[in-house]
Amino acid sequence: MAGKPKLYYFNGRGRMESIRWLLAAAGVEFEEQLIETKEDLEKLKHGGDLLFQQVPMVEMDGMKMVQTRAILNYIAAKYNLYGKDVKQRALIDMYCEGAMDLNELKKMLHFKPADSKEKEFANVIEKATTRYFPVFEKVLKDHGQNYLVGNQLSRADIQLLETILMAEELKADILSKFPLLKAFKERISNIPTVKKYLQPGSQRRPPADEKAMKIFA
Repeated sequence: MAGKPKLYYFNGRGRMESIRWLLAAAGVEFEEQLIETKEDLEKLKHGGDLLFQQVPMVEMDGMKMVQTRAILNYIAAKYNLYGKDVKQRALIDMYCEGAMDLNELKKMLHFKPADSKEKEFANVIEKATTRYFPVFEKVLKDHGQNYLVGNQLSRADIQLLETILMAEELKADILSKFPLLKAFKERISNIPTVKKYLQPGSQRRPPADEKAMKIFA
């Protein structure tokens, strides 16, 4: 019997958090090997397991996988979260890429110079409410189902929920003009595996801090 997937990353969200989310949503228990010092990272690099000399890395099914999207696609395909055909997978990929673009904007806020944070904060809110969330609101309206693609849970639903919750950390009422997204958030949040991940004491991480990021400096 195969062991639990093992995740290698620092003790923060970063590019590993979407992987944690997807495994949790699939009901898969996982272990973590935290990178807490530069020496930890260098040891991994010199060990020959990091194909491109960077994390995240996930060890599962006899592989040591790197590159976030490759890892996410593998997990989604393995646990039936990647649609039923090539057209559905294309839609899932499109929606995930859009959500990840917004995620990246939010993540980088923590590391902007103090004198530009207010401007960058406003930029993230503006793009969330005028570029990204209107698209997902329309997708839900036009599709008329409980999920973004087809009528079953996919990686796209999990990625969007993660993005929504991150955006609400910036502005609690950011979904005030998006009723279908509000309903979507409640619906997906109450899926048992997702609900468990959202509880205190889970492996969900708080936002990364500068101390964690200094490991990669």
